[in-house]
Amino acid sequence: MNNNNLNKSYSIVSLLAFIGLLFYSTNLMADDQVSISANEQLTQIIDERWDFSLKENPLSATRAGVNKYNHLLNRVSSKDNDRRLAAERVFLTRLIDIDIKTLSAENRINHQLLQWVIKGAIDGYQLNLSRIPLNTFSSFYLSVLNMSNGLVMNNIEDYQDYISRLNDIPRYFNENIINMRTGIETDFTLPKIVVEGILPTVQAQIYQDPTKSSLYKPFLNINNTISLANQTLLRAHAKQAISKSAIPAFTTFTEFFGGEYLQAASKNIGAAQMNNGKAYYAHQIKTYTTLTNISARQIHQTGLSEVKRIREEMSAIIKELNFTGTFEEFTQFLRTDPQFYAKSAKELLKEASYIAKRIDYVMPEFFGKLPRNPYGVVPVPKEIAPNYTTASYNNALVGGNRGGAYWLNTYQLDQRPLYELTALTLHEAVPGHHHQSAISSELQNVPKFRLALYFSAYGEGWGLYSEKLGVEMGVYDTPYDNFGRLSYEMWRACRLVIDTGIHAQGWSRQQGVDFLSSNTSLSQANVRAEIDRYISWPGQALSYKLGELAIWKFRNKAEKALGDRFSLRDFHDALLGNGALPLTMVEAEIDRFIAASN
Repeated sequence: MNNNNLNKSYSIVSLLAFIGLLFYSTNLMADDQVSISANEQLTQIIDERWDFSLKENPLSATRAGVNKYNHLLNRVSSKDNDRRLAAERVFLTRLIDIDIKTLSAENRINHQLLQWVIKGAIDGYQLNLSRIPLNTFSSFYLSVLNMSNGLVMNNIEDYQDYISRLNDIPRYFNENIINMRTGIETDFTLPKIVVEGILPTVQAQIYQDPTKSSLYKPFLNINNTISLANQTLLRAHAKQAISKSAIPAFTTFTEFFGGEYLQAASKNIGAAQMNNGKAYYAHQIKTYTTLTNISARQIHQTGLSEVKRIREEMSAIIKELNFTGTFEEFTQFLRTDPQFYAKSAKELLKEASYIAKRIDYVMPEFFGKLPRNPYGVVPVPKEIAPNYTTASYNNALVGGNRGGAYWLNTYQLDQRPLYELTALTLHEAVPGHHHQSAISSELQNVPKFRLALYFSAYGEGWGLYSEKLGVEMGVYDTPYDNFGRLSYEMWRACRLVIDTGIHAQGWSRQQGVDFLSSNTSLSQANVRAEIDRYISWPGQALSYKLGELAIWKFRNKAEKALGDRFSLRDFHDALLGNGALPLTMVEAEIDRFIAASN
């Protein structure tokens, strides 16, 4: 099916759904014989759309603490995607019809934010992004493997719901396979080099013994309020579900992914070389940067400028250390000297934990509001570690039994340098992703859809800003640690150059590898994993540096406007106080902060 046919089907379904919802709304108004205010209209739309999103995304509903869909997995067939597109268009029409001038100040934020979210969803459905439901960092099958993380199971029904989800995996996987086949037919696939890298992690999920699968984890320690007889029965049903449903689904997907899909996968690596690729990449830039007036060429030039500036700072540290060799020789020294590497996974985790607690100690100096939710330092699961990035942050499940998780990759310890660990911890834990995400999840008197909202430029920009804030926090102990921070900043600046180079300027994979290797001290394993991540996830890598530059711009603006009245703690609280926002909305909040502080 080509894109024109897809768009026609979208339009027909959209029109029918719009007529139906319009008829329903008209009758509702006639029956009530009342007119409601703009604020009430918005509240009604927000509530309806929230309920709609939970029903359509059972896995997200579970993470949001809503349990009535715990027995289901998402439905992602083309019919379901068409239906969601039509519904989102109706929601958008209703939003646009609201008289914004009569909304309260808080509801103007809610209105603008929900409109941004819905427009992004509509763009994604129109581009049919479900044709590529995975990359090197996230995937539909990883969401299944992680579906029990933090999930509280108190009674038999909770475990039965989970078993029902296990039995729904074949249907869910099959719908994704059908979508990927549409990608093959329409020349919209992952590049072959990426498929080859992901394939081993998929193959690793096929077990002869169902108890070895991570899907069996909830049944290792069943809630002790459940009788032993029922525990035995639940375990038997879980083993059967994993053996008869989950593992066959992974087997089928592995055969498809490593056979038909691999054979059809593109030899090209750039988004612009895909069918409708330029529109796709433009969508990715807008989605991940939340900037609407910036081109790939401008981003590329910004990256080159930042690379030059950071390289000069890195050279100054090499000179400070009295190292007599070249930049390349210094980075080779960092990559190979045993003093910079942990000897065991436990040592790496302990070092990260120590750094995290040191940062916790000074947090009140820089932030007036601290979240209640804790976090832990957790190894990346072994089954995905070989092709996973250096680290990541995973939000706590609402109402769950775990805090936030700072995932640290302990695979290939000789590729996980200790001199980068302080910057990494600042980014993923505090004051980076955990602090920011926990603050967002604890917002009061805001619609529920805002509590788990995430914009990459805001989130990753804050993470990179946090790395540099660590200098002011005094947590970089040695010049090597500070060089590691600059290497990480250089890494993010290089992303601007490499992502746009690959996806808009026709760069090869090797060009990306060479550029990142020659400008950072990242290990070769990290370099290869990073380049493949950029290839498989166009645009996302742009969010870090562009977001960070925007946050420093906002801070400099506030410092200049307020002078002696500027408080860094208050600025940080204002920046984070409304949760995740597009960058233009963040700047508007900082303008209000400046006006209120004068």
